[in-house]
Amino acid sequence: MGQWMQMLENVLQAVVAGVLTGSIYGLMCVGLALIFGVMRVINFAQGDFMMLGMYAAYCIFSWLGMESIFGNVWGPYVSILLAAPLLFVVGYLVHAGLMSRVSGTRTAQLDGEGHYAQLILTLGIALILTNGAQMVFGSVMATLRTPLTTAAWQLPINQDLSVFINKSRSIAALASLACILLISLLIGRSRLGKSLRAAADNPVAATYMGIDVNQAHRIAFALGVAITALAGGLLATNYPFHPFVGLEYVIVMYAGVVLGGMGSIAGAYWGGLTIGLVQQLSTLVLPTQLQNTAIFVVFLLIIFFRPQGFFGRNAERT
Repeated sequence: MGQWMQMLENVLQAVVAGVLTGSIYGLMCVGLALIFGVMRVINFAQGDFMMLGMYAAYCIFSWLGMESIFGNVWGPYVSILLAAPLLFVVGYLVHAGLMSRVSGTRTAQLDGEGHYAQLILTLGIALILTNGAQMVFGSVMATLRTPLTTAAWQLPINQDLSVFINKSRSIAALASLACILLISLLIGRSRLGKSLRAAADNPVAATYMGIDVNQAHRIAFALGVAITALAGGLLATNYPFHPFVGLEYVIVMYAGVVLGGMGSIAGAYWGGLTIGLVQQLSTLVLPTQLQNTAIFVVFLLIIFFRPQGFFGRNAERT
């Protein structure tokens, strides 16, 4: 009986950890899904923008004295919130200077509707960000750990069974959920959201309606970068990071977006949540270094039975 109780406790602990981590993954995936959904651009630099968000929060916390103002508990979270608008500006400028040349209304003049140029450009941006970060920060691991990182709430199930909920991951998961709700309201209810949806659904018709499609793409790209950077900062409160961390998580982002259904904001969140659950549950039977293997086994199974993803729809061609 004791062995079964221990197994049940391990499963429940893994589920809780998976939901908390998966919520942050879901926020990452939402940032990427927003860019693809509006612009139809496959952004290979998204993981490196996330890395940039991590370092931006780290620098704001370390260099601007956030610890002395807000303390070492809440200082990192304030730094993360300040890093998000900073990365919005970075994303806006990157689109204005580079991405606008190979996306939006200019794609009609390019081979493959600009997709070839977009792939090469985003890969180039990723390489520049990775190597630039290594030159500035070096290869030493950095962290935004707070006292909450090693603290947990104990949730008793019965007399012999308890589940521990990490405080830092819980705050990050709640922040991720709040951010996704705000994004949903922005996309669904606001005038800006309607412009973004119109530019995504039919750019030509949106232009005739007086919508600046290129500006809509620029805002979508900047917003997607800021969202993923926010998720990266929240992740940095629990895990150390380095300049090459973007490559590790861009794979998770794309897997989550495809699982949820390409272009679906809600689907991207559920895709990221699924990846977090699979990752944590796999540790019960597999060594840590094989977590990504478990993720992609489940990914292939889901895509085999539902190629359009959780919330995607099959497109019919006539």
